Amino acid sequence: MQHDLTIGKIQTHLIKIAIPSMVGYFFHTLFNITDTIFAGYISTSALAGLSLSSSIFFMILAIGIGMSEALTSIVGNAFGKSDLEYARNIVLNALLFAFVLAIFLSLSGLFFTPYLIDILGDSSYKQETLDYINFILMGALFFLTSFFLNALLNALGDTKSFRNVLVFTALLNVFFNYIFVFWFELGIQGIALATILCEFIVTAYLFYKLRQTSLWSGVKTFKYNKNIIGNIIKEGIPPSVNLFMMALGMYIITYFVAPFGKEAVAGFGIGMRIEQMFLMPIVGLSVASLSIISQNNGAKAYHRIDPTLTLSVYYGWVISTIGVITYWLFGDVLASFLTSDAFVIHQASTYLKISGFASYGFVVVFIYISMFQGISKPNIIMPLSIYRQILAPILMFIVFGYFHFSIEVYWIGIDIIVLSSALFLYGYKKRAVKL
Repeated sequence: MQHDLTIGKIQTHLIKIAIPSMVGYFFHTLFNITDTIFAGYISTSALAGLSLSSSIFFMILAIGIGMSEALTSIVGNAFGKSDLEYARNIVLNALLFAFVLAIFLSLSGLFFTPYLIDILGDSSYKQETLDYINFILMGALFFLTSFFLNALLNALGDTKSFRNVLVFTALLNVFFNYIFVFWFELGIQGIALATILCEFIVTAYLFYKLRQTSLWSGVKTFKYNKNIIGNIIKEGIPPSVNLFMMALGMYIITYFVAPFGKEAVAGFGIGMRIEQMFLMPIVGLSVASLSIISQNNGAKAYHRIDPTLTLSVYYGWVISTIGVITYWLFGDVLASFLTSDAFVIHQASTYLKISGFASYGFVVVFIYISMFQGISKPNIIMPLSIYRQILAPILMFIVFGYFHFSIEVYWIGIDIIVLSSALFLYGYKKRAVKL
C-alpha cells in the first residue's frame, strides 16, 4: 500500500495514516506492559531491573531509531519528487547499513551496560538487569531492521502493516511470557526471549510487505552508494541524538530517583509504561505528520505543511487531556495491575498525576521535530535534546537533592523542562522557518 500525500484533503490523510500508527504503538505499549506484569510476578527487583534495562536498551537502540526516522524523510522526499529509481537504491543501501549498525550497537551495549549499572550505586537489582539486557541484545538486529523496514513503509503512507503485526505480536507476547516465565521458569531472561521471538516475526512480516511495494526492486539491483548512507547518517544524527538523549534522560532520572529506593525506581518504570499508553498514540501522530510533510516538501507543496502541523497538535492535545484525566481518576488502579506492592503503586500513581501534564509539551516536541525532519532542517533537534534531557534535569535535580526535596518535586521539574522545550520549539519555528 502506498499513498500520494501531496494531493487530497490533509485531514483525511492524517486520520488514515495516524490511526493505524496509533493503534500499532498502543499495542506496542501493551507489549511492554505485559513484560512489566510478568516481571512483577517474579519480584520487585525484577521490576526495577526491567525499568533500568529499558532506559539502557533504548539508549542503544536510539541511534537506529533516529536513522530510520531520517530514512522516512529521505525516501518520502524522493517519492514526492517521483524519483522512484533513487528511492529503490536508498532501500537496499539502508538495509545494509541497518545490518552493520545492529552489530556495532549490540557489541557496544554488552561492553558499556555493566558500567552504567554500577554508576547507580545500588547492586540489589544488578543481576536482574544484566540477565535481561545481555539476552535482549542478541535480538538487536531484528529491532533495528524492523525500524528501517517500518520507516520505508511509512514514507509511502503505509502504517497499517506495522499496526497489524504489532497487534498480533502483542497478543503472542502474552503467550510466550507465560510459557517462558511459568513453564520453563526462565525468569527475566524468559521475558527477553519472548520479546526477541516477537521482534523476529515483526521483521519478517514488514519485509514481506516491503517486497509488495514499488520500492522493492530485488537484491540483484543493489549498487553500493556511500552518498546515500552518508545522507542517512547526516540527517539521522540529529534525531538519533534526540532519542539517545531521551533514553539517557530516563537513565539520569533513574540515577536521581535511585536514592529513594528500588521501590521508587520500580514505580517510575511502571509509571512510564502506563504513560506510554497515551504517549505512543502521539508518536503515531508524529509519524503520520512526518510522512505527509516529507512528501509535500519534496513536491514543493509547502502550503500543506502548516495545516498538517496544526491538526496534529490539536489531535495530540485531545489525547493528552484524556490521559491526564485517566491518571488522576485511575492511576492507582492501573498501577495495581502491574504490581501488588503498595509502595510501588503509590510511587507510580504519584508520578502519573504530576508528570502527566508534561504530555501537552510532548505533543509539541514530537510533532515539531517531525516537521523539522520532514523539511530536512533537523539541526535544532540536537541542542534542544541536550537541554531537555541532560543539562536541565541534571542541574535541576542537583538543586533538588541539595535541599532534600521530596520525589514529588522531581516530577514537577519534569513538567517544567518539557513544557519549556515545547515553548522554545514553537517560538523557534515561527522565527526561523518560513513555509
